[in-house]
Amino acid sequence: MELGQVLGALPPIVDPNVLHGAAARDDAAVYRIAPDRALVATVDFFTPIVDGPADFGAIAAANALSDVYAVGARPLFALGITAFPRDKLGTGLLEKIVSGGAAKLAEAGVPVVGGHSVDDAEPKFGYAVIGEVHPDRAIGHESAHAGDVLFLTKPLGTGLVTTAIKRGLCPPALESAAVAVMATLNREASEAMVAAGATAATDVTGYGLIGHLANLKGGADLHIGAVPYLDGVRQLAERDLFPDGSRRNHAAYRDLVDWGATAELDQMMLCDAQTSGGLLVAIPSENASRFDRWTRIGVMRSDGKIRIV
Repeated sequence: MELGQVLGALPPIVDPNVLHGAAARDDAAVYRIAPDRALVATVDFFTPIVDGPADFGAIAAANALSDVYAVGARPLFALGITAFPRDKLGTGLLEKIVSGGAAKLAEAGVPVVGGHSVDDAEPKFGYAVIGEVHPDRAIGHESAHAGDVLFLTKPLGTGLVTTAIKRGLCPPALESAAVAVMATLNREASEAMVAAGATAATDVTGYGLIGHLANLKGGADLHIGAVPYLDGVRQLAERDLFPDGSRRNHAAYRDLVDWGATAELDQMMLCDAQTSGGLLVAIPSENASRFDRWTRIGVMRSDGKIRIV
């Protein structure tokens, strides 16, 4: 079942205080509580994607925070979500996961104030995060202008890496690099994009770069040679270690993109499903130099088309 079908089961939102919601596929819900205050809410959790339990907790925390950062908001507090097999509770694994997540949230200055757990044969972990933003300054998907410069703040390839880890095929150096990337907070990039007057933003996760780019209204010219990848990830792609989510992304978006002469392997890499990816940000061209710490990967269009150039 497609996400659109699931979202279609929800009733229309008529509350005028809902500024961002599910219908627009925004990264987080934004709800106005005063003329100058809005709450930001998101939830995200998933099954283990790396071997280290503390690393898994840290990545889950960075990933949950990312949706708040993507709308230019400040996270306030978090609630933990845990599904864990009761017969494994005495092994100390859950404590290491929780500790890794709490340490990453502490790095962000975000307290864990509660949560919920259930007994489940397959471990799952994540957070609901609440943040705050001025109602007029929440950054969404729909306000980019033609000519705005596109930036990506983390390299791609984590879908390939996590699949390789599960199959015991990932080089240790690449695994370590990917864990470090996934556990990196998007806080600094979020603060910088707000200061640079970002017109649109999203974080690159399960839909891959192409899928999330399609959610930014207006279309874009994507400079394929500028897109950053983790060192060594292409070798994993050549071994066809793409997760199923990447294949679904390619099937869903390949006919919506003018690929030009782009080889199918490179198309798949652009569709690779990411975990705790970077921010995809549109910055007005006159302010682009203020965001040049991160990688320029393209330019926004006005005709709704995505072209690989």
